[in-house]
Amino acid sequence: MVKTSNFDLYDTIIIGSGPAGCSAGIYARRAKLRTLLIERFAPGGKLLNYERVENYPGFPEPIAAFELAKRFNDHVDAFGVERLSAEVQQLDVSGPVKRVITSEATLETKTIIIASGAAPKTLGVSGEREFEGRGVSYCAVCDAPFFRDQDVAVVGGGDAAVEEAMYLTRFANRVYLIHRRDKLRAAQDLQDRLLNNDKVDVIWNTVVQEIHGGEAGVEGLKLYNKKDDREFNLSVQGIFVFVGFSPNTHFVPAAIGTDEKGFVITNENMETSVMGVYAAGDVRSKNLRQIVTATSDGAIAAVSAHRYIDENSRLWS
Repeated sequence: MVKTSNFDLYDTIIIGSGPAGCSAGIYARRAKLRTLLIERFAPGGKLLNYERVENYPGFPEPIAAFELAKRFNDHVDAFGVERLSAEVQQLDVSGPVKRVITSEATLETKTIIIASGAAPKTLGVSGEREFEGRGVSYCAVCDAPFFRDQDVAVVGGGDAAVEEAMYLTRFANRVYLIHRRDKLRAAQDLQDRLLNNDKVDVIWNTVVQEIHGGEAGVEGLKLYNKKDDREFNLSVQGIFVFVGFSPNTHFVPAAIGTDEKGFVITNENMETSVMGVYAAGDVRSKNLRQIVTATSDGAIAAVSAHRYIDENSRLWS
């Protein structure tokens, strides 16, 4: 039994305000749980990096990603979920009362739902950090207008890379998609649209070795074609990197199991290796990371948290 002030003790604290966090917040409040949602940046999570959403049920026509994010968060607010804008620095999950240490306060809760998502991976090449914000970007929707009538490169071969390359064709003079393999991983309909766009050139079997430029920003790339064993230069004024994501788990203690890439391991009920701690959305170890799977995860995590609280009420009495 742990003695604590009921006023200070949350039923659940949700870390992250993307689709998984919003869904968890809605389901937690429907279950009458005292719920706090912590967000580091603007509400919406990874949705804010995209222009539109084409495959979310209920929207046969594409919906602007920022509009969908707004609807998610309006729904959360309508249910009375408390919010805190802060960075989570550490979790203490050693007892029945868990502690969430943030840049603003230390908070106590019965359960935690980790929905902190994932951040874009970097290439790790020379010049990348130097020119970040000066030609190197990880968000086409954010930065594409700065490259009007210029030549840009996109690195990657998945859905995100292809979608962002297509978006960039609205602004750029020429878009070079650089992919390390000889085939794309993106959905076939996306590939078809990309390969039929006259403003796009695909550079196959190639990796970026170096980003170079000057005071004004990026001026070009040093590339290596693995198939031909050949180095060559490409003149561009911008490079957009979409080579996957790394989980936002810097605050997750070792007691909570993660896979070899750092994603949190759960069972089908979103339960982690620590009782009372759950994970949902892109931060979770799984095969498919989509908006629809994130919202499903969030709902399941909230229901599991509610069940855990009901079955273990003696721990906080």
